[in-house]
Order: sequence, then structure tokens, then C-alpha cells
Amino acid sequence: MADSVLFIAWGEPIQGREERGLEVFNEAIGLYGRMQQDGRIEAFDVVLLAPNGELGGYIELHGSAEQLAAVRQDDEYRRTLTDATLVVEAMRVIEGSTNEGIARDMALYQEAIAKVPQRA
Repeated sequence: MADSVLFIAWGEPIQGREERGLEVFNEAIGLYGRMQQDGRIEAFDVVLLAPNGELGGYIELHGSAEQLAAVRQDDEYRRTLTDATLVVEAMRVIEGSTNEGIARDMALYQEAIAKVPQRA
């Protein structure tokens, strides 16, 4: 079961680059579909957000920490992200935890809290 997630988010399209942006989006969806079929990731989700002036949407890649570390080093993945940075504002890639990874990270957080003096 997936315990890790890569959160890939983007902002508004750069004016004049919308058509290329759509091409890059479709290339990314194809790549992640192939990665899922090949077992390189467990799943992926795509979310398109209503216009809000800040965040256009995001894709979550789900897998083990090892799977997602390998994805981050994959040349096609890196090329797709590079292409995306040229057509949208505010590209972000953030690592996170899900499912059983939550318990692991919460245990680390609890250990850290124990080291910090608490105020009443």
C-alpha cells in the first residue's frame, strides 16, 4: 500500500503559452499512466480547480517512498516538470505521507514535541 505521495501543483498558465501548457499536461498524464501500468507508482489523482487566481490544479502520485524517490530521478519525469515550468506559474513539487506513512510521520512529530518546552 502506498505510504508516500508526490504533490505536483501549478498556478495560472503563462499568457501566450496555453496551447503548449495543454500539451505538457497531456504528456504528464500519459507518463503517469505508463508509470502506474509498469508498477513504478501505485496510483495517481488529477484535480483541476475552479479559477481562483492562485492554484490551477494538482496531481498526486501515490507509491512507496522508494518508488517515488525513483520517480524523482526519472529523466522523463524531470523533463516533463521542466517543460511545465516554462508554461505555468508557481510549479511546486512537495513530498508527503499517506496511509501508513501518516503514523510514521506522526511518531516523529510526537518525538520532536517531547523535546520542546510546552507552555500552558
